[in-house]
Amino acid sequence: MVFVLDKHKKPLMPCTEKRARLLLQRGRAVVYKLQPFTIRLKDRTAEQSQLQPLRLKLDPGAKVTGVAVLREDNKDEAETVLLAEIHHKTDVKAKLDARRAVRRKRRNRKTRYRKPRFLNRKRPEGWLPPSFEARVNQTLSAVNKLLKLLPITAISTEHVKFDTQKLQNPEISGIEYQKGTLFGYEVKEYLLEKWGHKCAYCGRESVPLEIEHIIPRCRGGSDR
Repeated sequence: MVFVLDKHKKPLMPCTEKRARLLLQRGRAVVYKLQPFTIRLKDRTAEQSQLQPLRLKLDPGAKVTGVAVLREDNKDEAETVLLAEIHHKTDVKAKLDARRAVRRKRRNRKTRYRKPRFLNRKRPEGWLPPSFEARVNQTLSAVNKLLKLLPITAISTEHVKFDTQKLQNPEISGIEYQKGTLFGYEVKEYLLEKWGHKCAYCGRESVPLEIEHIIPRCRGGSDR
């Protein structure tokens, strides 16, 4: 598939590679962009062309977002025009941690007359976590690029909520959602019972035990 623009750089319906090659050979089009490959017609405008309604569909995900462009000629049938994936950044937090370490090192130097920077910051209204904001911005950037290449008339996105507790217990309902694995326990008591009052590393008993992450956060662990 090749993206097509009119002579005013407005998006038209895409064409096949063969048709694009013929338009270039006959001098009716020029190459506008190599990645993704896009041609621009020199003798056609969007008003002179017959455009079909295209719908952009998004399937958001934590690591990958699915993108599909459909041509809806009939209400019951739709033809797929484009399928793509947006691979999101997974190292946003690690990069922010590295940046914070460099910033603190710079500000902790013995420099005179440096104003305090740690008490005059607050989160603005509508603040999002950086990792989540990166996913949103990547999706918006991809959508804006497609809007410049295809005559999209509608956009729809999928909103799915997964009930992880119902996957483990299909009969769960009501107040049972509040009674998880830690219900009625302190964290240390729960861990002692889970590991049989033994060290998770060496399996020894009757030794002082402390709460610790088996996989530290610096190696991809979590606080859960």
